[in-house]
Amino acid sequence: MRFVDEYRDAGTARALGARIAALCEPGRTYKFMEVCGGHTHTIYKHGLEDHLPAGVELVHGPGCPVCVIPMGRIDDAIHIAERPDVIMTSFGDMMRVPGGRGSFLDAMARGADIRMVYSPLDALKIARENPDRRVVFMAIGFETTAPSTAMTLLRARAEGLANFSVFCNHVTIIPAVKAILDSPDLRLSGFIGPGHVSAVIGCRPYAFIARDYGRPLVVAGFEPLDVLHAVLANLEQLAAGRAEVENRYARVVPWDGNPRALAVIDEVMEPRAHFEWRGLGFIPYSALRLRDRWAAYDAEQIFGVPGVRVADPKACQCGEVLKGVLKPWECKVFGTACTPETPIGTCMVSSEGACAAYYNFGRFSRDRVREATAR
Repeated sequence: MRFVDEYRDAGTARALGARIAALCEPGRTYKFMEVCGGHTHTIYKHGLEDHLPAGVELVHGPGCPVCVIPMGRIDDAIHIAERPDVIMTSFGDMMRVPGGRGSFLDAMARGADIRMVYSPLDALKIARENPDRRVVFMAIGFETTAPSTAMTLLRARAEGLANFSVFCNHVTIIPAVKAILDSPDLRLSGFIGPGHVSAVIGCRPYAFIARDYGRPLVVAGFEPLDVLHAVLANLEQLAAGRAEVENRYARVVPWDGNPRALAVIDEVMEPRAHFEWRGLGFIPYSALRLRDRWAAYDAEQIFGVPGVRVADPKACQCGEVLKGVLKPWECKVFGTACTPETPIGTCMVSSEGACAAYYNFGRFSRDRVREATAR
């Protein structure tokens, strides 16, 4: 099967591991951040750290769209959903994300009409079928999913569906990466760039990472060998004294991105001046809002939201995990009070969350895993 079996070959993985080890300077530690949660799950599902030398560490970034939504935005969505004339629609991985007043599932238990959908077009169908109700789509995600939201709004306007609106929580990857680079908490050697986001925005927007911060970034796919090739490419650049943006996912990612997707985003949305990220705080112009000419479809303007900031639970260290400062197993409540069944933080809820990856595929540090394997 093309693009699957050949990217999961164990012999090739061992060979790449040997090449990676040969490039590492003795006594030097390398930290590479995989920005996307999909990479995190690949790394731990396939045990990729076992193919890396001790001096190479992979740390996790803020690339899980569900994980970065702050608790206050969940409460704002519940505020809308609890109106008797509203049907709130949401992707499934948002249903258990905790806010200050509980999750969507808790709101449903209190009587709110919240329905899981697989696409914003599913929400549009619900709006057609319920002309006497106001249907709201909880839009989340990076630039990856923003085009589908924008296209759905274009269709809603074309069909004259006045009872459909969007609660927009789309975020953008570049300001988040810059915030990570400006953070004093972490010193990174390079980045494994997100494949899905890059399929939309391309590779050019990452140029500042190499130019201004002297860090290489290698855009990679989501198969095991994709990730190992990205680590190798980062090390090759560092060994040669280079810092460049490199595309190792050219089978999917065009260098200049998807112009049609970018155009439809720009037609419907614009940067939001202020937006809070869980764990990262407020990052200027790091999210998208509907343009003023789309106010009739903007749930924030139609219904109004409290906009109250809600502090994360003190026991939860999702913020440190999202910044790559902590590994999930270093959080005090990981795997005890916080599990996928009873999540305290978003990193344990989402299918792309780092804590969920550790919980599902191994909850120990690399050294403890190696000790257990040696025994």
